[in-house]
Amino acid sequence: MVRVVGIDHLVISVGDFETSKAFYAPLMEFLGFDVEAEYQGSMMGWANGKTLFWIAAADAEGKYRKGDIFLEERGVTIVDPVGEYYDDYYAVFFLDPDGMKLEGMRYGERHKKAARASTAHKKTGATKPKTRKRLARAEARHRTTRR
Repeated sequence: MVRVVGIDHLVISVGDFETSKAFYAPLMEFLGFDVEAEYQGSMMGWANGKTLFWIAAADAEGKYRKGDIFLEERGVTIVDPVGEYYDDYYAVFFLDPDGMKLEGMRYGERHKKAARASTAHKKTGATKPKTRKRLARAEARHRTTRR
């Protein structure tokens, strides 16, 4: 069974990018989101540490490509097929009953390995070699300044 652990990001298509940017920029700042990235005249995103919210200029038909079998069996229209859209980032884009473009995504094995390693370090209290070296240098500085 699929288990949803959160919403990574939302992307909405907008008809007039500059007008939407003028509306969303102060709203997202008020909500505690910082600018994540901006691609001049086409796409802008904000993040709050858990969620990314993006606006993207729609194409002439009002559509925008933002990034299976289960969906096809249900008669869902696949807009952009399953694939690796970014490094270790896999997605499928499809339409809801109102024609809104949605994305299902998951990270690949490299993200899973990194998450497992991070969890193991937290459970054992172990620190990464660079962190251990940094701590040792800080302790040495502390000892020399106490004399």
